[in-house]
Amino acid sequence: MGFAMAVLAGAAAMTMQATPQPPKGGDAAALSVQATPQPPKGGDAAAMPGGRMVGMYVHQHWPYNHPYAARTWTVADWRGYAGGLKLLGFNTILIWPIMETMPNPLTPSDRASLNKIGKVIDMLHKEHKMRVYIVICPNISAKNEEARKATFENRHYYYCEDLVNPRDPVALKKLVDWRETLMKPVKNVDGVAIIDSDPGGWPGSTNEEFVNLLDAHRKMFDRVRPGIELLYWMHAGWRGWGRLYETGKLNTLGTPAEHEETVKLLMAKNPEPWGMANGLPIAKKLGIEKKIISFNYGMIEAEPSFPMTNFTGDRAYAGASSDAPRGVMGNAQTHCVQLPNTFAFSRGAAGKPITEADWNGFADDLIPGYGHEILAAWRNLSGGDAQPMLTSAVALERIASTKPEGGRLKGLLFGSPVRFLNDLTMMLRQKAAIEEFAAAVSSGSNPKAALKSVIDHAGAWQKVHGFKNNWYDPKLQTALAKFDHPAIKNYFSVTYEVRTPVEPGKSYFEAIRTNFALIETHTLRLLDAMKQLHASLP
Repeated sequence: MGFAMAVLAGAAAMTMQATPQPPKGGDAAALSVQATPQPPKGGDAAAMPGGRMVGMYVHQHWPYNHPYAARTWTVADWRGYAGGLKLLGFNTILIWPIMETMPNPLTPSDRASLNKIGKVIDMLHKEHKMRVYIVICPNISAKNEEARKATFENRHYYYCEDLVNPRDPVALKKLVDWRETLMKPVKNVDGVAIIDSDPGGWPGSTNEEFVNLLDAHRKMFDRVRPGIELLYWMHAGWRGWGRLYETGKLNTLGTPAEHEETVKLLMAKNPEPWGMANGLPIAKKLGIEKKIISFNYGMIEAEPSFPMTNFTGDRAYAGASSDAPRGVMGNAQTHCVQLPNTFAFSRGAAGKPITEADWNGFADDLIPGYGHEILAAWRNLSGGDAQPMLTSAVALERIASTKPEGGRLKGLLFGSPVRFLNDLTMMLRQKAAIEEFAAAVSSGSNPKAALKSVIDHAGAWQKVHGFKNNWYDPKLQTALAKFDHPAIKNYFSVTYEVRTPVEPGKSYFEAIRTNFALIETHTLRLLDAMKQLHASLP
């Protein structure tokens, strides 16, 4: 789901060194087919094949700056962004309100956030005719004293997360009762997705205990507003994630047999109305395939990741393809940055090609008259040559100086075409600096000046967006790993797995939660480690 997440394309993908990478075979341009080039017509959700769900997951785990972090969005921001999505063909929004970190009693900022999400749900229903779901993690509550130390907008998730033992009926009832209070401001939501892992889980807990937890939520939803759909989000597996806490390793995630057991137990409860995210093969076997939505994670953007525009249109386009009867859900972390892959996902979901004219039309719908330059910048950013990146950066700076207006899809720009252009410029300069640093290390030349450029440009961009969690850049990581420097080695030592024996008297459960908390500020530690390395170079 994202928290530690989206690195779950496989077990090893949860480590820092294995964040999912875009495919190496070409780029979005390769998706062009032999058809008469047509600029995007916009369309709306009704134009989607069969009226199937085409959704965007708006993830709010990470506290950083506006408008990069969804936590900071205003109702107007939501209106504009959703309006842009609707024009691309999206018809569903999934939101994680992070109710799990909200203390009892609520702080003013938490209360304001819940009320805002309630208004957003109503706005999406009435103005955009969109379906709206929210996410709840299975057995997580807040450490109240820790949660009160920060506002909702600035609170780190793993600083205040606490897990509730699903075998403890008193603790479980207390959790569900509190969630009933939290649900009231968002009661008009169409459904609630409850994930089976990441975060959540308990060492040694059974699938039966997980399904009992789902059933307790079903009864609670009925008290809040009858008709709220319960979605079981099949992910790493309740038992699989429990084994992570038991062993410290991610090579024992949920098996097909365990997933099937969970579905059978849920079918026996029959907590109508209910559906499932993922698990189509099992659902077909059990005759419930009509309940399935495909949550195709990580196709638009991996989570958590340092904000950087992806231009991997082939991956995003193919990632929107699914046989799930109810449709498909994409996801992003920094939505205002991931526009090209969002477009590619929408085209793939609609089964429409992406020609060169489509790409130019989309970019031109963002800022009229400058589609060619924007598209060139996206392509150069995805390449491996520093000079074209710098050339695009200069071109975008010139465009930004004219203060251009937004176009038909300006809602995706969150009110500022200039910010969008400046952001892309900063990303280009950071990526160019990393290419030059990696080349210097590879050639054996003195990399000190190139490393200073990385520190300066990455640090400047980080100050703008404020993201602090995981930063994985394969070229940067590979180059840094060649240095035998204690700060760099210490940085690499913290992963989502526990790779060394735990300290005496400490469990894997505690060690993993400690690592998750450390990763909340991973970017800041990497910037500091690079500064220490730079100071040590001749």
